[in-house]
Amino acid sequence: MTTPEITIATPADRQAIVGTLVAAFVKDPVLRHLFPDEDIYPRYAAAFFGHLFDKRVHRSSIWTIDGGASVAIWEPPAVGHVPSGDGVAAAQYPADVLARVEDYDDTVHAALPTYPFWYLGVLGTHPDSAGRGWGRAVMRAGLARAAANGLPAILETSNPGNVELYRRAGWEVVGSLSEPVPTWIMQQPPR
Repeated sequence: MTTPEITIATPADRQAIVGTLVAAFVKDPVLRHLFPDEDIYPRYAAAFFGHLFDKRVHRSSIWTIDGGASVAIWEPPAVGHVPSGDGVAAAQYPADVLARVEDYDDTVHAALPTYPFWYLGVLGTHPDSAGRGWGRAVMRAGLARAAANGLPAILETSNPGNVELYRRAGWEVVGSLSEPVPTWIMQQPPR
């Protein structure tokens, strides 16, 4: 089976990409920590991923396959940290949820390197398209951009099963957090 074309997302892809990520992260430890209530998870997760999409779509750093079935949302270097709870997304959360989102975001960003790097913030494939290698394909698009800049790539994962998947793709664990959710910081050196 051949991999469909990898494209850079546009605003027109928002609904499909957000839907993919909500479905892909339904059991993710961080998303379940942030949005533990089963009934509100879809709405709050959609606001969360929509906010991340909106922040990055005009930076040409979101790669997708097959109309949003698999997506990698990357943050280019030298941008400065803007908390996830800011702006439009914050208005969609009650105070307790917003506090969890901001706490997690601040904790992770405090653990990230201070030197320039490309940040893989979100990598997900819709469950209906899982197992085709599309996640790795969209991840490689961002890694190629990082390599072209001569910069390392950084990600964090709270899913223990993902650590080995990322290792097989060339990532190395460079740090970890125990709170608020066990999280591994991983890096792929510049190539």
